[in-house]
Amino acid sequence: MNALSVLILFLFQTQDATQPAQPVTPIDTSALLDMAHNLGPVAIGVLVILLIASLQSWSIILGKWASFRRASTQSKRFLRAFQKAERMQDIASVSDQFKPSPLVTVFEETYEEYRHQADGTGEVRNLKALERTAQTASSEALTAMETRMTWLATIGAVAPFVGLFGTIMGIVDAFHGLGISGGATLRAVAPGISEALITTAAGLFVAVPAVVGYNQLTARLRELGARLDDFTRELLNTIEDIQYGPAPAPPEEYTRQREAPRGLHR
Repeated sequence: MNALSVLILFLFQTQDATQPAQPVTPIDTSALLDMAHNLGPVAIGVLVILLIASLQSWSIILGKWASFRRASTQSKRFLRAFQKAERMQDIASVSDQFKPSPLVTVFEETYEEYRHQADGTGEVRNLKALERTAQTASSEALTAMETRMTWLATIGAVAPFVGLFGTIMGIVDAFHGLGISGGATLRAVAPGISEALITTAAGLFVAVPAVVGYNQLTARLRELGARLDDFTRELLNTIEDIQYGPAPAPPEEYTRQREAPRGLHR
């Protein structure tokens, strides 16, 4: 049991038992406005910090979700166009149509390196350098999509502690009011308790969406990262096929010998 619960229990136990029970009335908006009006400077500062953090987290969540959705849609379209194209020049001429896709970045940088090495001859001098270029482009595209994601993790981890700070200061204010009044009455400690409850709720209200958004966006990011790796391997395989040509078919006589049943040899 935390200090806030102990304080509330103590206050209810010290009330006069002979007092008639008061009917329960619903909370109206005027009570909420009075509660907000009685907030101290510490609680107001905590709420302002949490409000800024909430706006920041929702901005990142909505922006990243829309960006990842566009990237996923354009990646599927670009991959279909890439697999249908007969020449790399054909897909290079229309790659700007799929620009939100990170696959386009990998293709353009790899294709630029391919053209630089081929130099009109069609022969790649260094496949290892081409592979490193493709991997570097894939890593840079993934890093660009990860920008601002750490803010969500930070807000989700820090917001409850910011609210807890307001809770602690509200309890301190409640005990201070209790000491000034000299009696254990709710009127003396109500402002401090209200501050503690409001800041606690605000911290959770900010932290929960940030954590959920971070987990969902991380899952989408892993999906896009796997698609980037698959496309990088497919692109390099296509360039190797252009360089060396398809694997030669086995000779007809050798194929017949492999398919013929083998008998016993004495």
